[in-house]
Amino acid sequence: MSKKIFLCSICNINSGTCNEDCKFCSQSVKYKADIERYKQKPMDQILEEARRLESLGALGFCLVTAQKGLDDRTLDFVCSVASTLKREVPRLRLIACNGTATLDQLNELKRSGVSAYNHNLETSREFYSQVCTTHPWEERYETCENVNSSGLKLISGGIFGMGETQDDRLSMLHSLKELNPISVPLNFYHHNPALPLNPNPLNVDESLELITLARRILDKADRIMIAGGREITFKERQDEIFKAGANSIVIGNYLTTAGREADRDLMMLKELGFEIAITPEDK
Repeated sequence: MSKKIFLCSICNINSGTCNEDCKFCSQSVKYKADIERYKQKPMDQILEEARRLESLGALGFCLVTAQKGLDDRTLDFVCSVASTLKREVPRLRLIACNGTATLDQLNELKRSGVSAYNHNLETSREFYSQVCTTHPWEERYETCENVNSSGLKLISGGIFGMGETQDDRLSMLHSLKELNPISVPLNFYHHNPALPLNPNPLNVDESLELITLARRILDKADRIMIAGGREITFKERQDEIFKAGANSIVIGNYLTTAGREADRDLMMLKELGFEIAITPEDK
């Protein structure tokens, strides 16, 4: 396992405006979750977050919008943000996460300074219709194929603990293997009472086993990243995710939920003897 850990960060540049019905997502307007909602985060605020997270060791900075996919207005906004960040905080590796995207749209993001695109499969092809009815799983897979065609680095993973079976988890991981993502974000469902799903039934040991399973199946991925739900799923056993096979975490807050204090994560990594990756090529 790598002795260097990759730190990724998330910036919600458009929040709570999605019209899709994904049952796991508090950003859907359908469920009226008590979250902050806004159309476009001001550039000075985005820049402040980027600089702060870079100072904590973040290598990746993901620009997230809450909607089904890119339209012209959103594409222009993301490209403008990316161009500014590329000029002002050049060390950050910019990632876009903006839903369904065409090859032309992805090429436009690439020209603006984005180097990777995150689009999660979320779960298996077979189970997806149980958690979302407003667009098909196949559309998600197609966007991932478009990312590979564009030359952007593909980041794709999913969520565990939504009521899926072990066969569903295996199916998702094998679908991801077909796509060959460079980084695989593993999320553990963080229940919000406004959402129709039941709370996550997975315990810590089961969750650790899923990380090991993902690492074994996705053996060509550079990074297995533990993202949403890390703090509530693993609690005081967060240090065990690295022994299970992870070599990347999200530092700072998530989209609509708070992460653990960054200094606690940095202290944990130091105590475990890890260094923080400073370039994508670090091993």
